[in-house]
Amino acid sequence: MSDVAVIVPTLRRPESLERALRSLFSQTGVADRLREIVVIDNDPQASSRETVDRLRPAAPVPLIWRHAPRPGVATARNEGLAATDAPLIAFLDDDEAASPGWLAALLAGQAMTGADAVFGPIRGRVPDGTGWSTPYLERFFGREGPVQSQLIDHPYGCGNALLVRATALPGAAPFNTSADQSGGEDDALFAALAARGGRFGWSADAWVDEFAPPHRANLRYALTRAFAYGQGPSQTAAAARNWPAVARWMVIGAAQTAVWTLAALPLLLSRDPRRAQVLDRAARGLGKLCWMKGFEPHFYGVRELARLERQKPA
Repeated sequence: MSDVAVIVPTLRRPESLERALRSLFSQTGVADRLREIVVIDNDPQASSRETVDRLRPAAPVPLIWRHAPRPGVATARNEGLAATDAPLIAFLDDDEAASPGWLAALLAGQAMTGADAVFGPIRGRVPDGTGWSTPYLERFFGREGPVQSQLIDHPYGCGNALLVRATALPGAAPFNTSADQSGGEDDALFAALAARGGRFGWSADAWVDEFAPPHRANLRYALTRAFAYGQGPSQTAAAARNWPAVARWMVIGAAQTAVWTLAALPLLLSRDPRRAQVLDRAARGLGKLCWMKGFEPHFYGVRELARLERQKPA
């Protein structure tokens, strides 16, 4: 019985979206499980419709297109859930390409672990010309985990994930739309799942490649994003009004910022390539400390749309 839908949110990335969809059309071992592929266009101009219409004849299952005209990453994910009633939901971002056995591996990992949310590894791909920072950027845009499929004690992000709808995605709109512009829309979702006794799993063979576009494949973007990742634990605790936990995370963040900033100084002076990773850790610590509104960097939604508008030819 087909019981899985793959949701692909997209915002004005036609070539990247086509690569992601064609990787889904090539999935093996899931002919009896894959119900549909749902593309959520988060562009007010509905720019992906032509791409989806052109690719629909090649799709092995129904290829559904829905428009979520208000730009925002959480809004797009919620719209994807509204477009399907499948009991199992897989997410693939539009800058990713799945390996042929990706979905089968996620399903096998979920069956083996019984987890409510299962995550897989990611190979980070960056454009040529990133120089000394290339190894760091490939790790930054990638994801590593255990060498074998198993239960794990913490979640990852929704990109490359399989979620059990009944337990991991409660309600009509489980993703927090207050994170539409900044990202981290799944932090509160997974924190609530953990509080309910939910389980997280890892599928070691569920590989995807993530292709960082040139405007993101640089140290400035990565460190800003690392700062935002660091904000996550403090913001999640604050949303739950768990002020002792907020204080604890801020203390941890202050210590991490101090330790890693000091460690970075000699590496910066000697131009050691390891300075990128140390600065990353300092940025994550600073994020735990500076988690309040006004410090949140924006990567998605309106900000990304404005960047794309600026790139339009005159």
